[in-house]
Amino acid sequence: MSDYLADVKKYDAGADAAAVEKIVKHLGIALRNRDSSLVSCTDPKELERVKESWIAKKLGVTDDAKAEAVVEKVCKTMAADHSKHRVTFYYLAAKELGKLGAI
Repeated sequence: MSDYLADVKKYDAGADAAAVEKIVKHLGIALRNRDSSLVSCTDPKELERVKESWIAKKLGVTDDAKAEAVVEKVCKTMAADHSKHRVTFYYLAAKELGKLGAI
């Protein structure tokens, strides 16, 4: 848990530890596999999955243009990070949408 929180804090110094913990619990077993624990901003199928399963289903944002803009912004924010951790990506997307409380 502390590794995930430390990664999120690279982008948000005042990160909400409870929100990070909820994302970790939500992702569960997916975090055990290196491939599924990361988000690839160059894989359109991966980004579509993020929009459908996280932004639409979990956060309740069904506006595709808004979801697309958030995913694009988080990809740009994390561009320097070769390994984009899914927990951090999901946290930043939720924060951008003002949905940290909805996790």
